[in-house]
Amino acid sequence: MSTLFERQLATYSSYHRDHRNRLTHFIGIPAIVFSLIILLALWQVQFSSIRISGAWLVWAAACLGWIALDLTIGLAMALVLLPVVVFADWFAATYGSAATLWLFGILFVGGWVFQLVGHAFEGRRPALADNLFQAFIGPMFIMAEVLMMLGLRRDLARFTEQ
Repeated sequence: MSTLFERQLATYSSYHRDHRNRLTHFIGIPAIVFSLIILLALWQVQFSSIRISGAWLVWAAACLGWIALDLTIGLAMALVLLPVVVFADWFAATYGSAATLWLFGILFVGGWVFQLVGHAFEGRRPALADNLFQAFIGPMFIMAEVLMMLGLRRDLARFTEQ
């Protein structure tokens, strides 16, 4: 019996069979994730004497969700996104909201352009159009592909192979 993550990964993979679509997602998904993190860096939350950005809160919540679905991929996501959150906080603090909103817009729109071009190659709409949870699985799919390319987590290949 497969886990929830394996079932979701297989579903996500079924929407991404064309190699050009998968390639565009290697650019589009990180761009969208980074855009959201940098936007959240503008949101500051005060806990007693500690002030943190929303980027840290969402990073922690997302990582807990990813770890709950798959420990290895969740930890890899946490590790890879840690410097992204640090950079986003620095960028927002250094350049302010106008520059941060411009960077968000460029990355968000650009990321979606890549995604939609990929799905034009695929001839199929994005997986999240049928199941919004797939937006949470997309980054995990990219991480699973990277780990498999590195010779790790080959056990997931049966859920992602064409």
